[in-house]
Amino acid sequence: MGLDQSQQRQYLDEMGIRVWVRRSLPQPEEVNALPESMASHTNVQEIIDPAMAITAAVKTVVTAKVSQDWDTLASQVTNCTACELSKVRTQTVFGVGNREADWLIIGEAPGAEEDRQGEPFVGRAGQLLTEMLRAIGLTREQVYIANILKCRPPNNRDPKPEEVVLCDAFLTAQINLIKPKIILAVGRIAAQNLLKSDTAIGQLRGRSYLYGEQEIPLVVTYHPAYLLRSPLEKRKTWNDLKLAVKIFKES
Repeated sequence: MGLDQSQQRQYLDEMGIRVWVRRSLPQPEEVNALPESMASHTNVQEIIDPAMAITAAVKTVVTAKVSQDWDTLASQVTNCTACELSKVRTQTVFGVGNREADWLIIGEAPGAEEDRQGEPFVGRAGQLLTEMLRAIGLTREQVYIANILKCRPPNNRDPKPEEVVLCDAFLTAQINLIKPKIILAVGRIAAQNLLKSDTAIGQLRGRSYLYGEQEIPLVVTYHPAYLLRSPLEKRKTWNDLKLAVKIFKES
């Protein structure tokens, strides 16, 4: 699924996106000075920002090829080279659990241990997540657990926007296949990306949201790794879990 620059440009051409190669992005006064015919172009941002145009084009290609069959989808994730993370990962981390689960748990990205084992939420944070689920009467085998990204970012840095964009089609396909009754967004990165918001997680938690066209109830809580560093926040997380249970029972 990896695309070299010539292939990326070919897809852009096919999509009707004109990309100018510049040594630097234009200044605001340059944009204002664009000819009227160009300034009214629906893809004017893509004309002046080749990098984002290429990302959008590659996302379109990835999305078009993503399968709605579990086994094929898993194979596509394993073989994906759409972004630079494919060059530094040990292996992809697809997801684990019940593929017909009512509860979908979505975290940020694989860490070092997840990268080694190929499974999300292992190690101490994974053990704490298991305890959190047990507290509301669930086991890991009853839920499905996935991440925003399928590959580990180097040194566990935050995912880059273009990485999230390119990986989004895989997570969307998983959500469509599972058809969960509730989503638990675990941690800031997961919550902000799922809700398309830059609001702090402390302000996002404490209420429910509706995700996607299916309007799946979504509840935000802290990441277990954060709770290991800030154990006093566990009480807030317990309240989040109780809220999720309440919403699930009402759905």
